[in-house]
Amino acid sequence: MCAGVLFLCLGDAIAKWLGEVHSPLQIIFFRALVSLPLIVLLAYTSGGLKKLRTKRPVVHLVRGLIYTALMVSFVMGLTLLPLAEATAIAFVAPLFVTLLSVPMLGERIDRPVVIFSLIGFVGVLVVVRPGGDAFHLGALIMLAAALFYALMMITARRYGSQEHLWAMVFYMMLVPCVITGLCLPWVWQTPEPHHWLGFLASGVLGVSATAFLTLAFRYTAAAIAAPFDYTAMLWAVALGWWFWDETPDSWVWVGSVLIISSGLAIAYHDRRTTLKRRPSA
Repeated sequence: MCAGVLFLCLGDAIAKWLGEVHSPLQIIFFRALVSLPLIVLLAYTSGGLKKLRTKRPVVHLVRGLIYTALMVSFVMGLTLLPLAEATAIAFVAPLFVTLLSVPMLGERIDRPVVIFSLIGFVGVLVVVRPGGDAFHLGALIMLAAALFYALMMITARRYGSQEHLWAMVFYMMLVPCVITGLCLPWVWQTPEPHHWLGFLASGVLGVSATAFLTLAFRYTAAAIAAPFDYTAMLWAVALGWWFWDETPDSWVWVGSVLIISSGLAIAYHDRRTTLKRRPSA
């Protein structure tokens, strides 16, 4: 889990660096273009290309459109915000998942989860500071990215048991690759030689992160693996300081503590609830 999170953070840092020169659409196109052959290879080595078959093309199209919106907003947010601040705001995504699971999946959430979620949103307000001098359009864009991420997770929970993992990931990447590819003539900026390495690394890191996170959730309970996602804050602070001389202010740290604490509390509550309902677990 920690390795997967590290790969995600490195990919985010590369996207932020590339975003100083290239359009988010061009970054997403090359990331998807590099990722697709790797996904096909992983599918082939784990049981054959039949795992890419699907009976729900419309579902994959919708998820692909959501993922396209997610990536565009996320890369834009990275270019407008310090890396640590962007990461802190992105942590609100699991809270969105919890709240959206009620109307979209018909799930019931307990009162403690609602309270913890509200604490998490207070943490987001502390980081974003609406109306303050530190408020930035990038914060709203990153919140939109978190919402799109939540929709991706909701649809994965809804259809993940009916479709193979690599089919879900393949079509999720295929749709943005096609869409951003069609937009390239309007946003194309010829990359420098070292930028090509960045595009390649971004795609490889994205697929590697997916594989490692999938393995983490395969070998242990989600309530145990998920909290390690918050190690991303440490990497974001380190990478932001090393490459852009960014130092988060005290409000970002306070908000991050609130967000992370609420997420950990929800994970702990879910684990206790699951064990009470199924003692044999």
